[in-house]
Amino acid sequence: MNRLFAKVLGGCFMLSALFLLSACTQKTDVTQLSQLAEKSFAVPTGTVADKLVQSKFPQAKFQYFNTVLDGALAVKAGKADAVAYDEPILKNIAAKNDGLKVLPEMITVDSYGFAVQPDNRALKLAIDGLVKELRQGGGYAEMQARWFPKKGSPAAMPEIPVEGAAGVLRLGTAAVTEPFSFVDGSQQVVGFDIELAKLVAKQQGKTLEVVNMEFGSLIPALLSGKVDMIAACITITEERAQKVLFSEPYYTGGIAALVREAKP
Repeated sequence: MNRLFAKVLGGCFMLSALFLLSACTQKTDVTQLSQLAEKSFAVPTGTVADKLVQSKFPQAKFQYFNTVLDGALAVKAGKADAVAYDEPILKNIAAKNDGLKVLPEMITVDSYGFAVQPDNRALKLAIDGLVKELRQGGGYAEMQARWFPKKGSPAAMPEIPVEGAAGVLRLGTAAVTEPFSFVDGSQQVVGFDIELAKLVAKQQGKTLEVVNMEFGSLIPALLSGKVDMIAACITITEERAQKVLFSEPYYTGGIAALVREAKP
């Protein structure tokens, strides 16, 4: 009798241990940013996303990937807890990949702007005036709906006919920041920033020339005169503002966290 009781008791202990082990290894659904305080973040190599996360969560751990999409796929596969990157870009990824979501609370809040050469105040004012006009007339909302859909991919780039009698306006961009600037299926550089730049060029009677380059080359290219303005989801910072002249912010975003969507 004692031996039978011991076997039953041992079986109960074993089942309890397996249950506890399963509970410990099962990942908890992340619904609040605070849950990521000591978790693993996937970040693109060469960005400052890890430093920005550490400013809020000093105990966070990091995994590095070639692209933000690679990081997102790692999160979806359960290999990392979250991706930290620019909020609109993460929303774009979540819109095209079921099972992922962007947490509403931000890690940092930032403003994005176009940048021009320090002495080109006329171009800065032209950009500011156009953005203000678009906001007041409803064109800005139409652009947001086109480039930032809640589900699916961005819509096609609209046709913006320009005569270009007044010359060429050169835009420097890094076409890896969908939906702001990216290469579409026809191998054309398109996006929110590109549409806005084309409207600036049209307003000035110029043809827009898009110069695609590495993100780190944008400010040097602007200062050397290779391009007239730059845009690629560029965060306005005090350090950058000492070198270039920024437009007024045309988009407020920042660093956000993309996580796996909670299962019902």
